[in-house]
Amino acid sequence: MKTILSSETMEIPEGVKVKINAKIIEVEGPRGKLSRNFKHLNLDFHLMTDGETGKRKLKIDAWFGSRKTSAAIRTALSHVQNLITGVTKGYRYKMRFVYAHFPINASIANADKSIEIRNFLGEKKVRRVEMLDGVTVLRSDKVKDELILDGNDIELVSRSAALINQKCHVKNKDIRKFLDGIYVSEKGTIVGED
Repeated sequence: MKTILSSETMEIPEGVKVKINAKIIEVEGPRGKLSRNFKHLNLDFHLMTDGETGKRKLKIDAWFGSRKTSAAIRTALSHVQNLITGVTKGYRYKMRFVYAHFPINASIANADKSIEIRNFLGEKKVRRVEMLDGVTVLRSDKVKDELILDGNDIELVSRSAALINQKCHVKNKDIRKFLDGIYVSEKGTIVGED
């Protein structure tokens, strides 16, 4: 069954600029600028101002949409909310080294843009992971064996964490016993923690 019109709105916080141009949404805030393309979705995006409160809002409409199209509205709003959080607070993922016997050594190179992992399960191989655009990796000062990944775009930060995690998969051994690796231990924002 098709619904004639389904729509949802979200408030845009102060200090954040939102521009819409042909389903490409650009969000600019104190930490920088992010954009996202929604051309693959059959939705209408509008910027409007609330008459009573005077606050700016983003409205997303789906005309004659199926159940899937209606569900995409909420997804698109969540993506825009992630962009707004990224340009205001930033994203921070924390990763921990897990090892039973051979301590994992990690050295950060290329001005916090790449990491080299050595001595994983005692292997001589050097695993090198380049961070995606706008993501920096640091060793934690307070906690031993912890990495901190910072960036504005949640997708790039989480994908960088996934790349580090995937480089340290145990091969040809029982993974129930060999739990070594680098795993995400915490997800949050940069501004909220400082």
